[in-house]
Amino acid sequence: MIALTARAALTPAETIDHPLLLIEEGKIASIGSRSSGEIPSGAKHVDFGDHLLSPGLVDIHIHGAVGYDVMHDDKAGRQRMEKFLVAHGVTSYYPTTVTASEEEIVRALDRLATAIEGAGKNPSRDGLAQPLGIHLEGPFLSHARRGVHPPERLLNPDLRTFDKFWQASRGQIRVMTIAPELPGALEVITEASKRGVCVSMGHSDATFEQAQSGVSAGARHATHTFNAMRSLKHRDPGILGEVLSNPKLSADIIVDGIHVHPSVVRMFVRAKGPERAVLITDGTAATGMPDGRYKLGSLEVDVHDGMCLHDGKLAGSVLTLDKAVRNVMKFADVTLQQAVRFATLNAAVAVGASGRGQLQVGGPADLLVLNQCGEAQATVVNGVIAEA
Repeated sequence: MIALTARAALTPAETIDHPLLLIEEGKIASIGSRSSGEIPSGAKHVDFGDHLLSPGLVDIHIHGAVGYDVMHDDKAGRQRMEKFLVAHGVTSYYPTTVTASEEEIVRALDRLATAIEGAGKNPSRDGLAQPLGIHLEGPFLSHARRGVHPPERLLNPDLRTFDKFWQASRGQIRVMTIAPELPGALEVITEASKRGVCVSMGHSDATFEQAQSGVSAGARHATHTFNAMRSLKHRDPGILGEVLSNPKLSADIIVDGIHVHPSVVRMFVRAKGPERAVLITDGTAATGMPDGRYKLGSLEVDVHDGMCLHDGKLAGSVLTLDKAVRNVMKFADVTLQQAVRFATLNAAVAVGASGRGQLQVGGPADLLVLNQCGEAQATVVNGVIAEA
């Protein structure tokens, strides 16, 4: 048994001062105030002093890091990325595909499903971040708002193609980004929702009414809000009007100071509120690497001054999720506890990851140790402590 103590614990729904958190067999055995409990005899006591305990971060949209791209067959590269994620406080993540040929997507889905199944059988894999499910981004995207997704590979949604991807993933698709205005989209949204997929509207030129139809069909989330979306106009609100005004929709955002202006980040947080705002990275293989040229699927992207570009267009980011937490504190004037929630509980709830993103008895002992500024000091993955 391991006993952790610190200045406070952010569950993140509440704050526990001077907590005592017990870990047994990779699970949280108990959590409460140290004043109401004692460290069990024989337990290994680790005191984090003035630091804070929080749930491990959950990234629901990431394409790669430290030279690895999830579309590529590179097991060593994936494990290198998972170690990098832990160093930045991420304990679980959703590898995110990009638009490619159907055959390339099928091969990637099969590989990622194998990785997810293997991680599930051995969750304490030497302190590596755990993939929980696949985020299918593309090919059901709008040509008008495709970003850098290759136009020749985009497809209108249909049940046959969706089921082909579903079977290739062995049911591991947990998030799907789709443009609701495309022919066939509503039927696919309905079917994906029935299968437990978090359907997320994104890369979309939808009108307000088309976005509402997507929600009625089962969409419940929005992908990198503001980016690759029809612009908001006061007499033509478009998809953003629905995303920002519907209190039932959760939505994610890239808070790197590049993709979205800080003042708009502040507006987004106020619109979505404390329970529906989600932080993502949209990180690429260039994350954690020096300036240079890297891969995003089959595309080559150039990185300089913190920007990831393909033919002059933004192509993902080099953001880490712990940095996003610190940025949103500054941009939106929120507390560390609120910012942590955006990258933990809110993310987990959005994608239906039961028991993740929170500190609760019986849940996985996935924790992040933070200083008062929100900087990662250590990470605990299924009870295994790794220094940040």
